[in-house]
Amino acid sequence: MTDQEIIYTIALTQLSRLSLMNAHVLYENMGSASAIFENRHRIRDFIPDATDLLVEALADTDEALRKAENEYSYTVSKNISCLCFNDTGYPSLLRQCPDAPLMLYFFGNADLTRQKIINIVGTRKCTDYGKDIIRNFINELNDSYPDTLIVSGLAYGVDIHAHNAALQAGMDTVGVVAHGLDTIYPARHRTTAANMTRQGGLLTEYISGTPLHKGNFVRRNRIVAGMSHATIVVESAAKGGALITAGLATDYNREVFAFPGRIYDQYSEGCNKLIARDQAHLIQSAADFMRIMGWEVASPSAKQAEPELFVQLSPEETAIVDCLKNEDSMQINRISIETNIPFHQVSAILFELELKGIVAVLGGARYRLLR
Repeated sequence: MTDQEIIYTIALTQLSRLSLMNAHVLYENMGSASAIFENRHRIRDFIPDATDLLVEALADTDEALRKAENEYSYTVSKNISCLCFNDTGYPSLLRQCPDAPLMLYFFGNADLTRQKIINIVGTRKCTDYGKDIIRNFINELNDSYPDTLIVSGLAYGVDIHAHNAALQAGMDTVGVVAHGLDTIYPARHRTTAANMTRQGGLLTEYISGTPLHKGNFVRRNRIVAGMSHATIVVESAAKGGALITAGLATDYNREVFAFPGRIYDQYSEGCNKLIARDQAHLIQSAADFMRIMGWEVASPSAKQAEPELFVQLSPEETAIVDCLKNEDSMQINRISIETNIPFHQVSAILFELELKGIVAVLGGARYRLLR
């Protein structure tokens, strides 16, 4: 990635009249920030139906370019990585989201494109019950998948306990913050943040000097959800940032999990509602999580038995398995349409496949193949 492309991408994010949606339109049509800036005075040559608002947003770029040049100088001096939207180091899952940031700033050493990334979120008033859940979950997950990246928001409560538990287990952990990397909020988490930069990192879409603003904390939740394969809610009241993250994860077609709690406990209310409304899988351990995600490690004997097992499938079962092979998950209605098997038969067949350990049922009447 050239220095000029980085500066132009930062500048795009600093154009006050350019919405993120329009920035993506420009990016998708022109391929790079450099192409956008070099042709900013004749955008309609490339996008004939460009709105007046879009054209006007690119009319005066001097101040945005000045900010971008200053910010790039700052990142270079502090060894902060600038990850443009089309950079190979940009989180690959996040790139799939329609509202993904065009630029991310990263200080750390974690691979943000790895195969297993989860986020752990919840209340800022984590109870002892929640702390035990976090510690046990991460230790158990570490036994099977130590390369899993643990993501959270560096906030009080569940977030900071998730980061600390990951650090203690020797797992990489990334904190997505709602401000520039020239500061740490909350300040009391500075020590943990410093440790994370050597075993994970800190990630943000905001330039240095960005003031703390409530809306930024809400916006950063889309990064937490979007860059992760799964969202795990440990404890949450009836309303809160964790439920926003869970909702975003669902919108991005990610898996959502929640630990249940007693019905009268304030900080279990949100989790219990997610489960009751079929918006999250109920889990009690990392084993439950790995089973639903299909992360179990097959033994040599199981691998040898697998071909024989599939040979014994009925034609209808084979059709459903083949249908699921190219999808992360699929709703039962779509399975019925794709296989041309009546809905009531598909339901019965999926139940048999689930008993055989070939498919797993997910939330929203979706199914996935256990690979």
